[in-house]
Amino acid sequence: MESGRGTIIRLTKLTDTSLIVHWMSEEAGLIKTVAKGARRSKSAFAGRLDLFLEADFEWGRNKKGELHSLREVAVLDFREELRKSYRDALVAGYFAQLLELVLELDHSEPEMCDLLKRGLGYLTREGASRRALLYYEREVARILGLGKGAHLGILQVYGKLPKSRDHCLDLLSQK
Repeated sequence: MESGRGTIIRLTKLTDTSLIVHWMSEEAGLIKTVAKGARRSKSAFAGRLDLFLEADFEWGRNKKGELHSLREVAVLDFREELRKSYRDALVAGYFAQLLELVLELDHSEPEMCDLLKRGLGYLTREGASRRALLYYEREVARILGLGKGAHLGILQVYGKLPKSRDHCLDLLSQK
């Protein structure tokens, strides 16, 4: 059994009753867990799994694959403010998608984890802006050692950027 503190960055339906929960944690980096029975109304996970919330969690490592078994979740911060604005939620989603693009699973990335926490905290306090999105990209590029090219450096090395980037920038330019 392993434990850590992380932020949920994606939830995916696995079966009628189970979810795949993608976490960004300081201890394990980007990690995928299966929350068996999480979609049942009487599940131990009921009300504890939502996008961008921060929690202490425990999981059992799968030795043969990348989907680990989620055992327990203790929510620390729901980050409700992010769900009140479509712009904020969209940009928060972009932040998570960008990390999923550039990071490998199951490798500790404390600096990237801290960047995500700071980015989500900023969105919660100040709201989404073009400046915040571009700053986040610059920081990701800096941490990866890609220099000051930000999105161009990421595009050159990884061959693409998350598809939601253009929609985020369009929406933020209407503000």
